[in-house]
Amino acid sequence: MPLLEILEYPSARLRKLAEPVAADSFADPAFQRLIDDMFQTMYEAPGIGLAATQVDTHARFMVIDVTEGREQPLVFVNPEVRDRSDDLRVHTEGCLSIPGVFADVTRADGITVTALDRHGKPFEMSVDGLLATCVQHEIDHLDGKLFIDYLSPLKRDRALKKLEKLRKGRD
Repeated sequence: MPLLEILEYPSARLRKLAEPVAADSFADPAFQRLIDDMFQTMYEAPGIGLAATQVDTHARFMVIDVTEGREQPLVFVNPEVRDRSDDLRVHTEGCLSIPGVFADVTRADGITVTALDRHGKPFEMSVDGLLATCVQHEIDHLDGKLFIDYLSPLKRDRALKKLEKLRKGRD
């Protein structure tokens, strides 16, 4: 069972805009512990990305690790996409907040993102493929947006009906 509770759709808290992380937060042991707890929750769920919003913390940070061996944990605090490639990529996305539902979403194949690491040190990364998709997906969470928002009304309706059916099976 995940360490932290992951909010699930249709929770209104998933739509709340995350606030920037203050500079004095990095020295706070509780902030560092929350990052560690988010990684553990993400890995156990299992997932490849988790935004603070999804664990009902409305601060602009997220954790990501797209490697199979869980050897590249990344923390993005106050992330901003600085550049997007013109090349688009369709990727089948899922979400820990909409468990069991997957849909094709079109996003920029490559992006450049700036952020602070878990200790407050600024960095810039140019990424593509799955990592670019994941970064964009998690930033959307920080902005109160979900991957189903990119779907046509018909596909969104189908996805939500599937979620409802899956939930009835869990109960």
